[in-house]
Amino acid sequence: MMKRNIYTGEIGMWNFDTAASAARLHDIGKIVISDVILNKPGKLDDDEFNTMKTHTTEGLHMVEQIIEKTGENTFLKFAKFFAGYHHERWNGAGYPNGLSGEEIPLQGRIMAIADVYDALVSARPYKKPFSCEQAVNIIMDDKGKYFDPYIADVFFEVKEKFEAVAKDL
Repeated sequence: MMKRNIYTGEIGMWNFDTAASAARLHDIGKIVISDVILNKPGKLDDDEFNTMKTHTTEGLHMVEQIIEKTGENTFLKFAKFFAGYHHERWNGAGYPNGLSGEEIPLQGRIMAIADVYDALVSARPYKKPFSCEQAVNIIMDDKGKYFDPYIADVFFEVKEKFEAVAKDL
């Protein structure tokens, strides 16, 4: 049975326009990754993958530098969490810090699902897009492993909205 309203206290304090705008910066750290790696048509080797994984810490560092110069605000705080934590996994198998469960900031747990869904349904140099149904099945199969199970349940309830957005891209 789905546990309802588990994160409503924290999320209820968010400005959704600010959060949505900040989420767009989740991959900002990729600007320091070579295009050779970003556009490679095949599987990354271990060194390339380790380089790719640095985009999370690079993005976090970039946002922290902006905060140092301008002061922290809600947009930058959200951007920092989206950039730095969207590859952490519920079971601790993610990167860059191997955080697990609620150690991962909520923004990172939410972005993890949105980012994986987008990656699955989008064409990439190394793969054809999955169908929206396949993407949903993959995410739900990883519920409680890679993804916060409560957020995955909410994702499942609104999957048609994700599909509608994906079709508009």
